Amino acid sequence: MFLNSNLLKTLSCFGLILFSLNVAAQQTDTLKTHTLTQVSGQVVDALTGKPLPYISVTFGGSSYGAYTDKLGKFTLKAPGLFSQITFSYVGYQSITKTVKSGEINELAIRLRSSQTQLKEVSVTTGKKQRYRNKGNPAVSLIQQIINHKDENRMESSDYLQYDQYERIGLSFFHLSQKFINGRFFSKYKFLLDTTQKINGQTQTALPVYFSEKLSQNYYRKNPEKSIQVLNAQKQINIIKFVDTAGLDIYLNRLYGNNLDLYSNNIFIITNQFLSPIANHAPDFYKFFITDTIKTAKGKLVEVSFTPRNKGDLLFEGKLLVTLDGHYAVAGCELNVNKQININFMRSLKIRLDFVQDAGGRYYLSKSDVTADFGISRTKGLGVIGERTVVYTNYKLNAPQPEAFYQGKDLQIAENANREDTSYWAGHRTDTLSGQQAQIYGKISKLEKMPSFKRTMWIASTLTGGFADFGAVQIGPINSFFAFSSQEGLRFQGGGRTTPKFNKSIYLEGYGGIGTKDKQLKYDLITYLSLNKTAPYRFPNDYFKASYLYDVDVPGHSFSINNRQAALSSFQTGATNYWLYSTIFRLDYVKDFENHFSYDVIFKNWNQQPAAKLVYGLNDANNTIVHNLTTSELGVRLRYAPHEQILQGTQDRHTIYSKYPIMELMVNHGFKGFINGSYAYTNFGVNIFKRFYFSQLGYSDVTLMGGYLTGKVPFPLLNISSANQSLAYDLNAYNRMTYLEFVSDHYVGLNFTQSFNGFFLNKIPLIEHLKWREYLTFKILYGGLRNENNPLYSNNLYKFPTGTNGGNGTYALGNVPYTEAGVGVGNIFKILRIDVIKRFSYLDHPGIAPYAVKFSFNPDF
Repeated sequence: MFLNSNLLKTLSCFGLILFSLNVAAQQTDTLKTHTLTQVSGQVVDALTGKPLPYISVTFGGSSYGAYTDKLGKFTLKAPGLFSQITFSYVGYQSITKTVKSGEINELAIRLRSSQTQLKEVSVTTGKKQRYRNKGNPAVSLIQQIINHKDENRMESSDYLQYDQYERIGLSFFHLSQKFINGRFFSKYKFLLDTTQKINGQTQTALPVYFSEKLSQNYYRKNPEKSIQVLNAQKQINIIKFVDTAGLDIYLNRLYGNNLDLYSNNIFIITNQFLSPIANHAPDFYKFFITDTIKTAKGKLVEVSFTPRNKGDLLFEGKLLVTLDGHYAVAGCELNVNKQININFMRSLKIRLDFVQDAGGRYYLSKSDVTADFGISRTKGLGVIGERTVVYTNYKLNAPQPEAFYQGKDLQIAENANREDTSYWAGHRTDTLSGQQAQIYGKISKLEKMPSFKRTMWIASTLTGGFADFGAVQIGPINSFFAFSSQEGLRFQGGGRTTPKFNKSIYLEGYGGIGTKDKQLKYDLITYLSLNKTAPYRFPNDYFKASYLYDVDVPGHSFSINNRQAALSSFQTGATNYWLYSTIFRLDYVKDFENHFSYDVIFKNWNQQPAAKLVYGLNDANNTIVHNLTTSELGVRLRYAPHEQILQGTQDRHTIYSKYPIMELMVNHGFKGFINGSYAYTNFGVNIFKRFYFSQLGYSDVTLMGGYLTGKVPFPLLNISSANQSLAYDLNAYNRMTYLEFVSDHYVGLNFTQSFNGFFLNKIPLIEHLKWREYLTFKILYGGLRNENNPLYSNNLYKFPTGTNGGNGTYALGNVPYTEAGVGVGNIFKILRIDVIKRFSYLDHPGIAPYAVKFSFNPDF
């Protein structure tokens, strides 16, 4: 899956920056302290003297607040004259202190525990007690929470409205002293944060990304509708070679875009974790009552929980639950154990704070998520991300006008990009640390440094594939060399223009030549952008004219889901069928913000068979056809509701979610127009959907179908997508040979089940390997009408036969083509091995029923 491989790629890119950064002198944001009230200090337990983390610190009568860190330390500053500050946390007596308004204050706070009603009693016997759900009061309490979930969820209201402040930061840590003190980094130490707390220890960190957002959220229950209005945002990004907008989307998804404890599943770290209060949570978790606490608003019970199986995607932590008959969650801490089957993650800590409203309901007031990653579990360079969200101004059952709910799910206010420091100082509802407040000024200075610009140029060239020279980019560099049986060693060079050349006109192209066929290949493209956006950026709105001459295998014209690895250097069996194509195309491409898009395409295509591919008529003279020309007009429609994308330098990559992706293609060929030889109409449809099954992983399902009208030779039929490379192809038939099957009507189903290690995690001696299991099944059913079959109809091309080293071409018959496989992934964290078995058409020449395929898929 791309999203996860992209993260590992990003991590490796991060390492590149650390060893190549050249930056300059320190600069800090300045705040007008004479308008601020600031309080700093430490909070400790009054009895033990131990620091107390996560204590809520708020100015009286305001929405400004902060939390103590792992050492109990805090800093709260806000514009205004505040005279009182309150410290509170469930299980401790709240305390309010008087401070000097408009000045800097230092406090040492000692909090006392609330009265404890019941402590956990441990009974030790000679035999280990077996955990049981039956008769366990903790499980009975969890069941009460489950039974009352609907009444306690804020979304159970008909209408809901609240304000949201969101902050995300990303930093490197575990930087080697040799690197920090070396000559290469000596000028840039001002960037370092020496105060960051990571897993309870003070670490030296290098911030690379920081983002803040202010938004208003609206929810309507029936019909269900969610709208977010983004009022303000501010971002800085050192790693310029990574798309900032895409990185923000990915980090939000990675660190929990919507942490709803009351849902059965919580989506975080690109996986579904089962909530400890999911409907079937007692089947997967062990629960224990560890404390009963008396507070001013009533009793709370502390329930601790841990996974039954340490390798499953489950949390461990504790809940604080009310005993007022509503059984609401008043506080929550979620962590993971070190045996969990997630790669690269060293720790994950989630804290959810709830506040009781006037009606007695508890609503989420703040969520804090911290997770750090590294190639090694315990040492070496690491990446840590922190996402904090503060929720304020809840309003229940206060509907907006009906027309408001007809708007877009995400709405961005005018002038939402707010760079001024004073605006954020007056509007953010959480306090930045001293280092966070300085980061904007530091990065602003950094971005002006010539050495930094050189570093980003190198990094973006290596990761994005294009060397940027301002108005022109050279690349893609990964296409400079290739190899195939038809061309031999291929050398290629190309480039494209950028908005610095012209914001409306973009030029692109390449030229290449093979050492074996010695033919010059090229592609010349011109774009006219109507929205002044580069064609490789979203959204598209452009006209495109292109002229191409190149070589490939048959089967790339009509199959929507065709992504063959035909030019891979490593193949199984002979690849003897090749085409030299000359294609002139005119396109109009339009994207809409709701991720509906359409392409209108005119294509004139001349194809010349090569190698052992021969176009021979089935007439009395066995006439050889050296050129086949078609002229066609096509329309492609695509709809991906709620799609989120990562923007690459060449392609956009969908972040897979529960929503489907639907495509429809219609092509019509015109006989006699610009040498078009045939008239036909080809319809194709493709629907992809990912289904999540909590602890059982997820299923990827693709439905496809096609129908062609008219009489055409086999190169214009639907050529089934095959894969003869050693690499596993999710979208192709991995035991089918190139050009093996053609049809004029077909339906197909591709199914992949990823269990995320659910079964292997429970096998002794294997569970520690953290392997993951896959099942795949593909079926293709179709046929070929007699009018398009050269065995029954004249003036058609004869199918290639399975002789002289070729595998032959066949009509897809009444028996469906089927293949299935089992795979084991996450081997050494990157390798997946699949064993594929083919079940039908085993009598075709050169067919072996089994094959082993490999893929490299770094995954969380």
